[in-house]
Amino acid sequence: MTRRALLLVNLGSPASPQVADVRRYLNEFLMDPYVIDLPWPIRRLLVSLILIKRPEASAHAYQSIWWPQGSPLIELTRRLQQAVLPQWSHGPVEMAMRYGEPSIASALRRLAEQKVREVVFMPLYPQFADSTVTTCVEEAKRIIVEQGLPLSLQVVPPFYAQPAYGKALAATVKPYLQDNFDHLLFSYHGLPERHLHKADPSKNHCLRGADCCQQASGAVLENCYRAQCYATTQTVVNQLGLSDDFYSVAFQSRLGRAKWIEPYTEESIDALAARGVKRLLVMCPAFVADCLETLEEIGDRAREQFLAAGGEAFELIPCLNDHPTWVEAVVKIAGYRVEP
Repeated sequence: MTRRALLLVNLGSPASPQVADVRRYLNEFLMDPYVIDLPWPIRRLLVSLILIKRPEASAHAYQSIWWPQGSPLIELTRRLQQAVLPQWSHGPVEMAMRYGEPSIASALRRLAEQKVREVVFMPLYPQFADSTVTTCVEEAKRIIVEQGLPLSLQVVPPFYAQPAYGKALAATVKPYLQDNFDHLLFSYHGLPERHLHKADPSKNHCLRGADCCQQASGAVLENCYRAQCYATTQTVVNQLGLSDDFYSVAFQSRLGRAKWIEPYTEESIDALAARGVKRLLVMCPAFVADCLETLEEIGDRAREQFLAAGGEAFELIPCLNDHPTWVEAVVKIAGYRVEP
């Protein structure tokens, strides 16, 4: 019987929250052409300018959320791996990060040394983007070829529409609905608009109308991050029976001066407070594990912003992390790759 390993891949984290390690991490991350899709000389100049001041600010943010065990993202992904391991009957389960350690290269080498020949490769990104999914897959392919590893990849596609993922999301939200909150904000990681245009196979659909995401289908939907975010939201709304006026969608984590997809989370928080929302719930379904963008950007800064704007209560719903329903979902979603 062929052994099929499962490799869970997430974004990554600095080795420590110190400025030098954060600078090294940001350089690797931002120089990825799938992240900043500009010609190399322009990208190098831009990243060099970013690295003058941003590492110190980012290091301060990382220090505010760092755990005794290390990076929350890496620790939570490791916990997920350990929880999935006894339920994955096909072979070993490894974890890796696209940037930093443990690297995709080290994980693939370990699997090859264990005589594994087939790897179910699962980028832990529910929605598709070149800057997340594509770069992980291409990096794995590059390593296999360059290092001559006798491995084949079976890539798990974005799972935003998988019922098991929607069920897991709903399970994390449901306990919070017992409290008397006024509104639920779905805050997804943002993308530059040009990334959507670039991924649009029709070159004539994305951002062409107010309801373009609701009308997306086929190859357009398959490649459209924004449409998949709205589809994820609708899945949770339907499962929990939420009314239209109880929730809204926004996009966070802008970087640089380029136009990013809207509405922006910062502006949405102020608008919700201005219209009288006093008790706000926030969830971040683009992330399956809590990290800097959830714990610090939303859990700390967005909370301060909302309370300063007149809000009275703010609650960040934890990401899926190692929630039992999510562990079951990972095994089920990845298991489709090995079914006969």
